[in-house]
Amino acid sequence: MGYLLTFHAPETIATKNLTETACSRPLRDASSQYSIMNIVSGVITVIVATGRLLFRRFFTGKGKLGPDDWIISVVIIIGIAGIVVNQVGLVGHGIGKDIWTLPAIELPAFAMYFFIMEVIYLIEMPLIKLSLSLFYLYVFPGTTIRRLLIGTAIFNVIFGVAFVITAMVQCIPLNYYWAQYYDYPPEGTCVDLNKFAWANAGMSLAVDLWMIILPLAQVRRLNLHWKKKIGVIFMFVMGAFVSVVSLLRLKSVIFFANLINPTWDQWNVAWWSTMEVNIGIICTCLPTVRLMLKRMFPRIFSIGDGRSIAGLSQAGGAPPRGAETPASSMELSTTTLAMDGRSDEKPFENV
Repeated sequence: MGYLLTFHAPETIATKNLTETACSRPLRDASSQYSIMNIVSGVITVIVATGRLLFRRFFTGKGKLGPDDWIISVVIIIGIAGIVVNQVGLVGHGIGKDIWTLPAIELPAFAMYFFIMEVIYLIEMPLIKLSLSLFYLYVFPGTTIRRLLIGTAIFNVIFGVAFVITAMVQCIPLNYYWAQYYDYPPEGTCVDLNKFAWANAGMSLAVDLWMIILPLAQVRRLNLHWKKKIGVIFMFVMGAFVSVVSLLRLKSVIFFANLINPTWDQWNVAWWSTMEVNIGIICTCLPTVRLMLKRMFPRIFSIGDGRSIAGLSQAGGAPPRGAETPASSMELSTTTLAMDGRSDEKPFENV
């Protein structure tokens, strides 16, 4: 998440606590809202992603997971760890509360868990983008678009590795990140984390926008009925919501390295970072979620599916990827695998 916690000597915090108490300032506590958001959004995300993986594994013609699915599986495992760290580490050690209301012993622990959440975020977001890039590779077989997508996937890997390494060496020694709260005077240095946070947030937002524009530029060339084309566009535009959250997070990190009350002021950064990850995972699952809903409620989600639309070879039709589909299973293949890139049929046929 790109956090930096400004050093406060225990004596300074104790003095501030006495001052605030003497002035009868009200105690602020937004930890419960953060806790609810973390648990609810995390559980929903795990359920949606697990449903996607089970559907792909047991209810599709291929009966196996693709590379994008395996990457999301890794993201979910890391994400579950993130839910625990958020709850036990951040909520349990003071996020959403004024720093001077906390016992001095809580502050190093809070900073350490904050650092752990930073690394988790920096790992998850590039993996989510990588998974989406690989999904697009199934959908768009054109030479030019595939080169762009492969380049995007490689960039996401480099982007992720570079920022994780930077996070690990942002403070020398590493434990200075949290040792500054109990060692006085603190011994260590950190890089300019304002620049680090802005670079990460800005580049992440740019990649989000790129990965929205890239498929939309292809969809407009597809020879589809306008209703189906709108459906396809809607699936991709939903990804724009992630960009909105990224923009809100970008706003929250403007002055994050110069905060005097990090347990309170960093609440926004942690909130939007957690939401960005969860919404990003859900957006990668939307095509499969639609197929799941279509299977459960065929009359609602199959409107217009009886009409065959040709002409996908120019921009987006998926090429054959294996054995022929028996006639008896054609309906299953078309219904469950469309917009999922796993079918020998046209991937946008049943949007």
